Amino acid sequence: MTLTVEDGTGLVDAESFVSVANADTYHSNRGNTTWATLTTAQKEEDLRRATDYMEQVYRSRWAGIRKTTTQALSWPRYDVPLEDVGYGYAYYDSDSVPQIVKNACAELALKAAAGELAPDIEQRVKREKVDSLEVEYADYGSQYTQYRAIDNMLLPVLSSVGGAFRKVVRA
Repeated sequence: MTLTVEDGTGLVDAESFVSVANADTYHSNRGNTTWATLTTAQKEEDLRRATDYMEQVYRSRWAGIRKTTTQALSWPRYDVPLEDVGYGYAYYDSDSVPQIVKNACAELALKAAAGELAPDIEQRVKREKVDSLEVEYADYGSQYTQYRAIDNMLLPVLSSVGGAFRKVVRA
């Protein structure tokens, strides 16, 4: 099935923030040769999974407001501040998906190709001993993988606190 990519109009059936061609360019420019070994069908599946993950994790954290009530994905959005552009106020274009969102989706798709992005959480191992090898995990450590590079990449389009507040800049 052909991948339906959000084009900035707020499609009701969009499945990905980025196209296979754009993800190919992104990974090629960064020397990610693993991506090039995947078939187009695998890339489409991984982009869908990456977009699903982004919707689950970031949907309530995006800055701004969804463009329409019927769009399938969180982008496009209105009133997303564009920082570091000099004086005054500037906003991301409300009829497109920002490049940093597309890049993050491409990055997550590569991770999706290697395995589950949000695996089920199992009981944490406190201590495991096999012969002379022993492993003990921190009592309060996270039970799931966090993608710090993705979080950092998306910081400019995330709101300060759970989507409820916007950073105020004094002019």
